[in-house]
Amino acid sequence: MLVRDAPNLELDMTIRRRDLLTGTVVALVSERLASAEVVSGKLPWNPDSATPPQPVKPGPWEFFTAEEAATVEALVDRLIPPDAQTPGGKDAGCAVFIDRQLTGGYGHQEGLYNLPPFHDGIEQQGPQSPKGPADMYRAAIAALNRYCRTQSQNGQNSGAFDTLPVARQDEILRGLESKAISLEGADGKKFFELLLKDTMQGFFADPIYGGNRDMCAWKMIGFPGARYDYRDWITRHNERYPYPPVGIRGRREWTPG
Repeated sequence: MLVRDAPNLELDMTIRRRDLLTGTVVALVSERLASAEVVSGKLPWNPDSATPPQPVKPGPWEFFTAEEAATVEALVDRLIPPDAQTPGGKDAGCAVFIDRQLTGGYGHQEGLYNLPPFHDGIEQQGPQSPKGPADMYRAAIAALNRYCRTQSQNGQNSGAFDTLPVARQDEILRGLESKAISLEGADGKKFFELLLKDTMQGFFADPIYGGNRDMCAWKMIGFPGARYDYRDWITRHNERYPYPPVGIRGRREWTPG
């Protein structure tokens, strides 16, 4: 009897163990779902439902003053000069992109560790400063225009950066990049690197963020944008993509069906 009943006892224990494990998993999952429902407010959860991109709307400057905006527009237009096929940084909306980014989390270092101590580090360590991009732009633009106004041309004092001849603007930018020009109250080299990075991002980012107006940069390089599927073209090298790019919001000529 003992030998014959042992398998049944083992089976019974196995079933009870399985029931216990299953019940534990159900309890944990139920608890997790309950927590998710409290956080999200609804189920099922959708990716990016909490922080969708906010389309940039036309309108006045939100961060820059009028003088600052004129300086930044001149700067981005020298970093990305216009040509016969593609608009430059100004007409592509790079200054608008930077303006809107500086009013948001990027400008104020949201999500980044920014507590002391602060020490100058190597290039690979990234920013080592209590000042975020918004503070750096404000200080550097003022310092740049002070520098420009103290420089004399033909015996006369110059004006702000945006009033200078294009050749002189390029000369100043090269000076900032090489550290040949020092700004009082700001690091000219770091400002140049920050401005160049932000300008390139504005030029190539989705138009929903204010730059790459009319997808001009994507058209220039033949980038398809946010198209649903372009796998047929991934392996077709040295061929220009024949279709117009698509942004996150689609194309203006599309209408709801």
